[in-house]
Amino acid sequence: MPDLEQKRVALGYLQEAWAEARHDGIDGDCLAQASLFTAFAEFVTTYGEEAAASFAEGLAVRIRNGEFSVEQQRQ
Repeated sequence: MPDLEQKRVALGYLQEAWAEARHDGIDGDCLAQASLFTAFAEFVTTYGEEAAASFAEGLAVRIRNGEFSVEQQRQ
């Protein structure tokens, strides 16, 4: 399966798990922190601490540029 397709499918799995956890009463902030911990632990395991740290350093600019903002539609 091509990389882009794998990412799309993986995102679907994560969205389903997130929705289920929210339905079970898990707070969104707790989910976010656990997700980030799990993701960074995987990056460190796969690429090493220095590469993971370099990736994390670039996140501030990406966040400020709106890459992770989800536009909310108004009704």
